[in-house]
Amino acid sequence: MKFLFFMGGMIIPALFSACMVYIGYKHFRQLWGKILFWIGAIIFVFSVLNLLAVRFLLIAAIVWFVLEYWHRKKEADYIQPTIEMKSADEEVYEVAPLFDLRLFGTQKTSDHAYKWNDINIHGGIGDRIIDLSNTVLPGDTAVISIRHLSGNIEILVPYEVEVCIHHSVVFGRFQVFGKRHRKLANQTVTFKTENYDQKGPRVKIVTSLFSGDIEVRRI
Repeated sequence: MKFLFFMGGMIIPALFSACMVYIGYKHFRQLWGKILFWIGAIIFVFSVLNLLAVRFLLIAAIVWFVLEYWHRKKEADYIQPTIEMKSADEEVYEVAPLFDLRLFGTQKTSDHAYKWNDINIHGGIGDRIIDLSNTVLPGDTAVISIRHLSGNIEILVPYEVEVCIHHSVVFGRFQVFGKRHRKLANQTVTFKTENYDQKGPRVKIVTSLFSGDIEVRRI
């Protein structure tokens, strides 16, 4: 009774917002479904953060971290490393990325030939389109790493390129080469072509989405 009296006013909005998220996800392709989904998600996050139990755990975690840090710092042994300096400086140069970090908007590779550089980006809202048919991949392994909040990812792969994909998503759909089409909810999936470990060129795709679809297809 005491728990319900003090916490009921916070749990009921959380349950209500969870229902909104579920219904909105079911109808996410429609405008009202997207609006319902995001409103429910925002209400749910604030409801959870208002729970007294969560507050207590956060405070306890902060206190434990401070004590642990103080204890380790007090007992730490300091070792002076010996570094052998080379006689000449090593040459390094900056490589321009294919994509800039962008929170909003759609990004895609050039429609004309471009020089390949591995992709490692994160973004907010929008689509990401990568066409590998307009570039020459390296002889070993090309890497595409995308961490994104909401939007669709489309990757076009030539037929002679082997592929391995690791994809994780909270809400979304997954399709690879038109043969695998699945609706995912808080899942991670991994696929690779038959000869990925034997020959190249090959591309390794690592993607993480909160909400959105991913499609990998041949071109």
